[in-house]
Amino acid sequence: MPLPLIPAELVRLGASPADKNGAIAEAGHLLASAGYIDPAYIDSLLRRETVANTFLGHGVAIPHGMIEDRYLIRHTGVAVLQIPGGLEWNPGQRVHLVVAIAAQSDEHITLLRRLTRLLQDEAQLQRLFGTNDPAPLLAALGEDAVVAEAAVATVADHEHHFSWTMEYPNGLHARPATLWVETARRFDADVLVRNHQESADCKNLIGLLQLGLQHGHELHVSASGPEAEQALATLRDVMTRITAQEQADAAAAALKQKNASRQGWAPAGALPSIGGISASPGLAIGTTRQLRAHAVEVRDRPGQLIDGGVELEAALVATRDELEELAVDTARRLGTAEAGIFRAQAELLNDSELITLTCRFMVQQHGVAWAWHQAVEQQAGRLAALGSPLLAARAADLRDVGRRVLAKLDPSADTGSNGVNGNGETILIAADLAPSDTATLDVTRTLGLCTAQGGPTSHTAILARTLGLPALVAGGAALLDVPDGTTVILDGHGGRLYLDPSADDLASARRWLAEQQERDARQAADRALPAQTRDGHRVEIAANVNRPEKVAEALTAGAEGVGLMRTEFLFLERDTAPDEEEQYATYRAMIEALQGRTLIIRALDIGGDKQVPYLNLPHEENPFLGVRGARLQLRRPDLLEPQLRALYRAAAHGPMSIMFPMITSLDEVRTLRTHCERIRQELNAPQVPLGIMVEVPAVATMADRLAEHVDFFSIGTNDLTQYALAIDRQHPELAREADSLHPAVLRLIQQTVDGARRHQVWVGVCGGLAGDPLGAAILTGLGVHELSMSPRDIPAVKARLRAATHSTLLELARQALDCDSAADVRALEGDAA
Repeated sequence: MPLPLIPAELVRLGASPADKNGAIAEAGHLLASAGYIDPAYIDSLLRRETVANTFLGHGVAIPHGMIEDRYLIRHTGVAVLQIPGGLEWNPGQRVHLVVAIAAQSDEHITLLRRLTRLLQDEAQLQRLFGTNDPAPLLAALGEDAVVAEAAVATVADHEHHFSWTMEYPNGLHARPATLWVETARRFDADVLVRNHQESADCKNLIGLLQLGLQHGHELHVSASGPEAEQALATLRDVMTRITAQEQADAAAAALKQKNASRQGWAPAGALPSIGGISASPGLAIGTTRQLRAHAVEVRDRPGQLIDGGVELEAALVATRDELEELAVDTARRLGTAEAGIFRAQAELLNDSELITLTCRFMVQQHGVAWAWHQAVEQQAGRLAALGSPLLAARAADLRDVGRRVLAKLDPSADTGSNGVNGNGETILIAADLAPSDTATLDVTRTLGLCTAQGGPTSHTAILARTLGLPALVAGGAALLDVPDGTTVILDGHGGRLYLDPSADDLASARRWLAEQQERDARQAADRALPAQTRDGHRVEIAANVNRPEKVAEALTAGAEGVGLMRTEFLFLERDTAPDEEEQYATYRAMIEALQGRTLIIRALDIGGDKQVPYLNLPHEENPFLGVRGARLQLRRPDLLEPQLRALYRAAAHGPMSIMFPMITSLDEVRTLRTHCERIRQELNAPQVPLGIMVEVPAVATMADRLAEHVDFFSIGTNDLTQYALAIDRQHPELAREADSLHPAVLRLIQQTVDGARRHQVWVGVCGGLAGDPLGAAILTGLGVHELSMSPRDIPAVKARLRAATHSTLLELARQALDCDSAADVRALEGDAA
């Protein structure tokens, strides 16, 4: 007579295992003690966890053994371990029920179907997590259980909560949503985001996006658990802090779109055309080729559930590896930001809802490939149906990464990702393009892109801009009716595709292209010239560059050196601090890339808006006024010492300077110089100039005293502005008022320059004002010697300074100091030339 699947003795309540392996072993011992498995099968349960994630979602894990060890199973059975206090299964995954499965064949499928449905009943799950009676668990999972499907994901708010209004102009899209998820996952707390009656786990990216959060929505964020209050405080800070950046990005995109629409070529007369949205500027003349989409058909091949789970995990692991390789290649060819697109795609594979939905189809006796494809299509369809172009773009990302996994689960399925590149004169037309297709385009074979769908913020549009390919998106269905081989002119500036142009139109477009190439050539030549006014006054122009591989790009843009290398990038997005050797290798590579040019390396500036979880910094109500920059370094020798040793070791390979951030007192300067000299002598390293950032009014007003003890000043106008005006530069309502051209800020800069001049100390500016052409003009008039900025800002700044005389800039600065507001200063714009 067969043993029952879940007898009462296989349910253990109130367990408190020390870790995941302890929980698996405890459940395994229940099965072994009851005669269901050979004790050796416990090792199989543990071994499976090293190659697959058995977290099912919603606080439930289903550990099971390796297929090859099924001979160790005497009877199919399931052990249930209840952990009321919860247990971290993997980072961001907390388990309250461990359902350990020992299955000889498919007798347990009914249970798994019941279990996946139970996952949708959050209220019942919560009761099961805390019950003191095994009967409810047996009833929920037993033969007579009836669990209704949840139609809408509605969950009551947790005990701790706050309300928050969505002020992101574009609503919640992937980039800020990822920051929300990453923040929530740092805490031992269940965090819920509710929009009206629909809720989502804040640790679940797709769930958040499916809420369809738009500008103006009133959200309710709640949490429970040991770190609930800390989680909410940090999450609210992150949600609010990035509002200003979202608003700034939206404003910049709108301005860029407006300007771009005025810069394109236009035909002399009427010409048939298809309008869309500009995604990437430029003009291209070529012939069309359509990349025709087709429905992906996946045969449903039912199989063993456990086997399907193994195949799915293997496909997910292989796809993550593939995406990382693509990210590395994209970073090398296009840039780090563009590579982040594919790392964000990899994050979609960690979504528990997607995996749960796949498992639900599998326990309903569908094959793994079919189940995965259906789950992806359902999730992507929900995102696309929300009516937001940004979320529709994320749906495209999900389908893109889904096809990669599908190709591994079922190589016979035609995923339709071949033949993207053209023949050298091709304007590619498609309903839409996957980001991975766009990233691998050969720009020598494809001249431009047109898509019927998509938006200017899609990853495909971003990649097209990086590749320098003219592109339009959202051209509509008419675009797909254009026959292959049609001669066209693609105006990426105005977002329009002109069909069958006349010979005169083609000649006009070619002349426009030639003139554009000449302008580009002149600008390239001018970028190499110094920033010297018409009457001979010269200002050094440097770039803010963090990585050695970006130096060549900065020099090409016209930089004469690197005026700011931020070192905190080495410490971010990792689990441990970089050691001395890793830092030394990076600093040396930067020195060697510059080949003797100016290099200023800023010591670690962590704190404020840059938090690193593994440093275990204490929570601060106002981190901008707390332990950050030099204050942190002086309190953490474990951070200061390795960095200084790495810097002084690197100094043996070429010229460099060291700059310390967030200085507020002379004592800090003296202490840091003492540390530097001690380490320099220990290493027998060369002397290097030591400077400080001018970021707080105290340093500006004490510049004449501090200049006796430093070799240079570099003004961080972003922080100096927020401290001078008492405006958090990331405050959602006030950030726009934090204008560095405020006369109060300019007077502090003037005070810094005057104090430095008494001791022949030079002054640079590495904040955002340096890259503003008007700001650069005023700073030059104030007496600043060096301006360091983003490489993309260099041509415009150089052009502004080269067009002016020094005497005019002196007068401009004098007038700016006498103004009453930043608006008044900006009104001087016409007098700067």
